[in-house]
Amino acid sequence: MNTTYLSQINSLKELFNYSISEFRDNPFISFVNGTQAYTYSEFGEQTRCISDVLSKYGFGKGTKVGIWSQNMPNWDVAYFSIVAFDRVAVPLLPDFSTAEGEHIIEHSEIEVLFISKKIFSKLSEKSKERIRLIISTDDFSVIKEGYQTASSRIEQGLEDLATIIYTSGTTGNSKGVMLSHKNLCTTLRAASDLRPSHEWDIWLSILPLSHTLECSCCLLLPFSAGSSIKYLEKAPTPSVLKSAFSEVRPTTIMSVPLIIEKVYRNSILPQFRKNKFIATIYKSTLGRKILHRIAGVKLMKQFGSRVRFFGIGGAKLDGDVERFLYEARFPYAIGYGLTETSPLLAGAIYDTRTIGSTGPSVLGTTLKIDNPDPETGEGEIVAKGDNVMMGYYKNPEATAASFTHDGWFRTKDLGLFDKRNRLFIKGRMGSMIVGASGENIYPEEIEAVVNSYNLVDASIVTKKNGKLIAIVHISDEAISTFKSLKDNLKENLKQNIQNNNNKIQDKVNLIKDDILEYVNTRVNKYSRLAAIEVLSNDFEKTATQKIKRYLYQ
Repeated sequence: MNTTYLSQINSLKELFNYSISEFRDNPFISFVNGTQAYTYSEFGEQTRCISDVLSKYGFGKGTKVGIWSQNMPNWDVAYFSIVAFDRVAVPLLPDFSTAEGEHIIEHSEIEVLFISKKIFSKLSEKSKERIRLIISTDDFSVIKEGYQTASSRIEQGLEDLATIIYTSGTTGNSKGVMLSHKNLCTTLRAASDLRPSHEWDIWLSILPLSHTLECSCCLLLPFSAGSSIKYLEKAPTPSVLKSAFSEVRPTTIMSVPLIIEKVYRNSILPQFRKNKFIATIYKSTLGRKILHRIAGVKLMKQFGSRVRFFGIGGAKLDGDVERFLYEARFPYAIGYGLTETSPLLAGAIYDTRTIGSTGPSVLGTTLKIDNPDPETGEGEIVAKGDNVMMGYYKNPEATAASFTHDGWFRTKDLGLFDKRNRLFIKGRMGSMIVGASGENIYPEEIEAVVNSYNLVDASIVTKKNGKLIAIVHISDEAISTFKSLKDNLKENLKQNIQNNNNKIQDKVNLIKDDILEYVNTRVNKYSRLAAIEVLSNDFEKTATQKIKRYLYQ
């Protein structure tokens, strides 16, 4: 995109008009298999057509319009038929439950809903009655027909409102984040400054479009540059992703840490442990770097050999995984932000990367540490900039509590800056644990060690009865193929365990003991665990694959 023009864009309507004209013949969006495809010109025509449908039923400026659908090209059409024509988009995460959907539809006052056939069964009867117009995202057929009689639905002071995004955070408090056109255009400029997109770029979209990270950075950014975007028709399982990488050969992917961490632990790390010779080489710094570089070349081939940008955001990346990516010379980048900041606040890309850091603040944003500890420099990260939300919808108390007295947005994340103004995140204020001697213990740092144990899928560290414990999830497959039992314990199992259930439970107990020893020999004395608890089912997670901590504390 013309960078001079991008600096002048103040609304998504201006962005829409520019891109569909400037890049009219470029391929824009489709599924990986090529279906539901639009060029920029065709996208513009379809979007205007759908906007006209909304207007025909009387839903004009300020109307709250929901989108409850999995990713698909028609999601983008629905979105721009709302935001480029003065309506307000209310995206709902595909995995929201019926109750969550009903609450959001009522609280946000949605009058029109775009919904996919796959999700329609989640729509409650109460919501069906409340919503005046329901349209399928699969083919834009009208499911329920109804009219709006009011001449305007815009609310005083919210003229610039573009979208209300309901968070599904780790705290359990879902609030409607109001983002303006100015907020989103500010982030668009920051994202383009950090990593420009080009007409020849091919993006593979794997995160929910209803999440701010994917919508801002993987829809608005490529759309502003005339790039192409490919969508998956199925959930991003390893087999689906492998096929998509081969078919699409993307240049750009935005991911969350969990995806690349699983690739590292399940496919890459075992190769460094498969025999004693390689394991011995891997223990030396030079040997590790050589093996990482070789693995990096193979990883690039698995991703289609054309990836030039692999963005990681939404949660903290495991240090061992980042070291691998860095030494493998894989083109990863780290981003940090929140829904409330549209979302970018900081980013580390290419030469600005430092292991463990999210990089400096992005263009148009100022960050500082509020009330820093005089010894460590740690404190709450606060932000100012035109990317900071308008507030929480119909929740002035929560809005007021989210800002300092002098107008800085409280991220509720703890961090510090180094001498080069690179930001290092320590953890969430709500999850920090105060030790017996008053020391600050960051569960996320201990969890990184727990998760590096080869059989652990995910974990959270919390305090129970005054002691630190780790709650972990270990897959049944990992338990059944457990290989690290000590010889005498293996013999004991062979002699005394008769049925399969007992075998599994005994293996679980042995794994728990092994994890405890593994972690406690790798953390400081204040962070040592008293016990390990194993979940039978996986953790419930947010859209960016962060564990909903409040459910387990």
